[in-house]
Amino acid sequence: MPSDNFTSNIIAGKHVPAQSGKTLSITNPATGESLGTFAASSAVDVNAAVKAARSALEGKWARTAPGQRTRILFKAAQLIGERAKDLAVAETKNNGKVLGYVLGEINQAIEDFEFFAGAATKANGIVPPLHGAFFGYTVKEPVGVVAAITPWNYPLMLESWKLAPALAAGCAVVLKPSELTPMTANMLVDILQEAGIPEGVVNVVHGFGSEAGSALVEHPDVNKISFTGGTATGRAIMKAAAATMKRVTLELGGKSPAIVCEDAILNDAVLGSVFSIFYGVGQSCEARSRIYVHESLYDTFVEKFVEAAQKLKIGDPFDKATHLGPLISPERIALMESFVESAKQDGGKVLCGGARLTEDDLSKGNFFAPTVIVDLPESNRCVQEEIFGPIVVISKWKTDAEAIALANGVIYGLAATLWTQNMTRAQSFIRAIKSGIVTVNTPATALPGLPFGGFKQSGLGREMAMETMNAYLETKTVLMNALNKPVNPFGI
Repeated sequence: MPSDNFTSNIIAGKHVPAQSGKTLSITNPATGESLGTFAASSAVDVNAAVKAARSALEGKWARTAPGQRTRILFKAAQLIGERAKDLAVAETKNNGKVLGYVLGEINQAIEDFEFFAGAATKANGIVPPLHGAFFGYTVKEPVGVVAAITPWNYPLMLESWKLAPALAAGCAVVLKPSELTPMTANMLVDILQEAGIPEGVVNVVHGFGSEAGSALVEHPDVNKISFTGGTATGRAIMKAAAATMKRVTLELGGKSPAIVCEDAILNDAVLGSVFSIFYGVGQSCEARSRIYVHESLYDTFVEKFVEAAQKLKIGDPFDKATHLGPLISPERIALMESFVESAKQDGGKVLCGGARLTEDDLSKGNFFAPTVIVDLPESNRCVQEEIFGPIVVISKWKTDAEAIALANGVIYGLAATLWTQNMTRAQSFIRAIKSGIVTVNTPATALPGLPFGGFKQSGLGREMAMETMNAYLETKTVLMNALNKPVNPFGI
């Protein structure tokens, strides 16, 4: 039987182990300590979860009115708030992110459920004006069974980004969390069931993406995939989804720029840019990991930026004084080291950081110093590739056209930040930057009600906004004969 520190699957409302009996282990990335084991699911478990979702979708959930879905989602938001501390503690142990930041992410999860609770009754069709012989209208229907596949960097928050709109639309869901951060998924689904979601409407299967994730993507009875993760995996999901024409939402990688103009408020630009790359130790898809500074401010900006980066406290994520916790796994340390070595080989100068931190208790975890690199060619992989760690490259520019070309010079287009006091000039930059999100004088990027998603290879679709609902709905057109007379188009 599973022990108390075992994280099970949830299928048809029941906590169950993988049918094979196989398990995987998880550890605290800050201490290396074991956090227990969780189910290692295979296609058999995925099939059971999809079957449960389909049964629930066509059963009681199909008869649940939009207003009732609204009440359930508001109740879920309330329960998440009541248990925010427990959720945050579990997530910090599992993910390593600073506790205070995790509490902020849980607050956003609450706002997500509240936003889509209101949206559940707003999935309206249309009645267009037609020729008098016809009456026509459209209705919105749930897309069906949704496979929600989420990453390890914002576990509960991104699960909420997917579950809230899917449930508001009336879909059933099979959630596959990252194998690195499985702990809060079950807590969230238990809350949803307590709030009134019928058994089987939300199911959880744990395990590797190559097994459980692939089985979900390829399952013929899954109608839609909502995936957040790496661009390479997103491409593979698109290919697999094509076999059965599954709908897809893909929130993928980023290599986001910040542009600092000569009229920027320097201190705001420095501290905002420090936050926008080093928040979450750089493990964020919209991290502004390329900073382009006007040549007139460049030297001063770099000096102040390095000074601020070196003030960041790294260590125990439960310590209120800590700014940065660990990377998610030891493998990420080796990857960071490879990026730094690549920069050095290409003539880059490492102004601070660049190595693993091992002093005192830090040696037990996956800690890497905030790293600032300058004098790199744009062709270097530190500029072109998503690093997903605490490494930033700072470069200079002279003209607006040059800054825009630099900002657009990668395959991604998720987010960009502009620092300037000239709002007319800002509008010119906003129009020219090829990015799904452009922020001005703030590092913030994600607020419920504003669409979140990217251009180019940063993905397909948008999250967190009213247009998200359409990704979980199908439109059915109804056309009726409005004339009370026989139909004989051929006149025979």
